[in-house]
Amino acid sequence: MIHSRFWARCRLHDFVLREGMLSLIAVSALAASPLNVPFERYTLPNGMTVILHEDHALPTVTVNIWYGVGSADEKPGRTGFAHLFEHLMFMGTKNVPNGSFDTLMEQVGGANNASTNYDYTNYYEFGPSNLLETFLWLEADRLAHLPDDMTKAKVDLQRDVVKNERRQSYENRPYGVVELLVDEKLFPAGHPYAHTVIGSHKDLTAASVEDVKAFFKKFYVPANASLVIAGDFNSANAKQLVEKTLGALPRVEAPARVSLPSIELTKPVRASAEDRVQEAQVSFFYLAPPMNSPGAAESQLLAMLLGGSQTSWLVKHLVIEQQLCESVEAHFEKRRGQSLFSITATAQGGHSAMELEKALEKELAAFFAQPPSAAEVSRVQARMQTHLLQTLETPFGVADELNEAQLFTGDPGDVQRNLLARFDAVTPSGVFEHARRMLTPNRLTIVVTPKKGGAK
Repeated sequence: MIHSRFWARCRLHDFVLREGMLSLIAVSALAASPLNVPFERYTLPNGMTVILHEDHALPTVTVNIWYGVGSADEKPGRTGFAHLFEHLMFMGTKNVPNGSFDTLMEQVGGANNASTNYDYTNYYEFGPSNLLETFLWLEADRLAHLPDDMTKAKVDLQRDVVKNERRQSYENRPYGVVELLVDEKLFPAGHPYAHTVIGSHKDLTAASVEDVKAFFKKFYVPANASLVIAGDFNSANAKQLVEKTLGALPRVEAPARVSLPSIELTKPVRASAEDRVQEAQVSFFYLAPPMNSPGAAESQLLAMLLGGSQTSWLVKHLVIEQQLCESVEAHFEKRRGQSLFSITATAQGGHSAMELEKALEKELAAFFAQPPSAAEVSRVQARMQTHLLQTLETPFGVADELNEAQLFTGDPGDVQRNLLARFDAVTPSGVFEHARRMLTPNRLTIVVTPKKGGAK
C-alpha cells in the first residue's frame, strides 16, 4: 500500500468532533496535563531500536517496524523503488513461502499491512496477544532471508502490481494527475522530493533482481529500523522474544539519511492538465515547515481553519454561501524535510477554473484582513487533540505515534510531552502571522479542466 497524500489526508486532517465524544472543555483539560504513554526504549547489539509499551486493556498486541528509507532515498532512474520493495517484502522466503506470511496470521485472527512514504517505510502486524512471537519471527525471517530466494518472476509480478496501482490510484482516478505533477513541479530536478512515491513506469520497468538485493543490503538492516511492540504483553518476556528473533541478526551499519535541502519559490509556478472529470479543479501548493519544527503546528491548525470542516473559512464561503465549489480542502502534509500545505477547490455546476482561482484568492485576502478569533482557534485545537486522543486509544495507534516520534525527533517521549501540548501553544496571532508568511503568491498552482467528453 502506498502511503499517498490521500491516505495522509484521512489520517491527519479528517478531524470531525463526533457527537458524544469529548467536549471542548474536557479536551482542553486533558491537553493541559501530560499524556500517560509509558514506554521503554533500548537498542539491540545489532543497532535496532526497540520501544515497548504495555497496555493490558485488551488481549491484543501490535508489532510496528519503521525503516529509515523512503522514496527520497531512491537513486536516479529507480523512482518508485522503495514502494516496489515494500511489495516484495511479502513475496516469501524458503521458511515462509509466498502467501504463507498472511496465512500464518489470518488463520488465528491476526492481520498485517505496510505503507511507503517519502521518508520511511513501515510494516505492522496486529492481533491476539499470543501471536507476538509469531509476528516477531515473521519479521526476523524476512529480514534475514528475503534476498536468498528473490527471483525475476517475483520482481516481475510485483512490478506489474505496482504499475497497475499507479494506473488505478493516479492515472485513472479523477484528478489523480495532480498527484503526479506536484513534486516534479514544486521541487527542482535532483531534489530527493522531486518525484512521486509511486515512481514512473520507465523506472519500475528498469528495476532488476540485483537492484532489489542491493537495496535490501543497504537499507533493510537492523540498525536502520525502529521496532515498537504495543499492547498486552509482558516486557521481560517480550525482550526475550526480541532477542531470540530479531536480536539474532548480525550488525550492519545503517546508511546515512539523504540530505534534504530547503528550497524557496521566488516566483509563481503553474501547471495545467485535462482529465476525464465533470468539473474543473484548482489547487494551490505551498512549501511548509518540516514536521515538529517551528510553524508545523500552526500549519496543521491553519488547514483546519481554512478547509477542515463545515465551519471553516473557505468551506463556509465558497461551498455553503456562494455554492461555487462542490468541495474545498486544506491540508498539511508532514515530511522530514520541507512539508507541503495545499488548498484544493473543485467546482460546482459548471463554474470555470478561472472563477475558482479568483474566488480562492479573494477569500484568502479576506482571511488575511484580520486574525482568527480565539474561539475559532480553540475549536480547531480541540478537534485536533480529540483526533490524537482517539488515535492513542488503541495499541495500533500508540505504536504508530511512538515510531513517528522516533523518526521525526529521535525521542518517543515526544508523544507524552508534546503531542497535544504543541497545539496548546499556538495563538490566534501566531497562526495569522504564519499564514501570511507561508501563503504567498509564490506558490505552485495546478489547474485541472475537463476533457472533451467529460468523465466518460
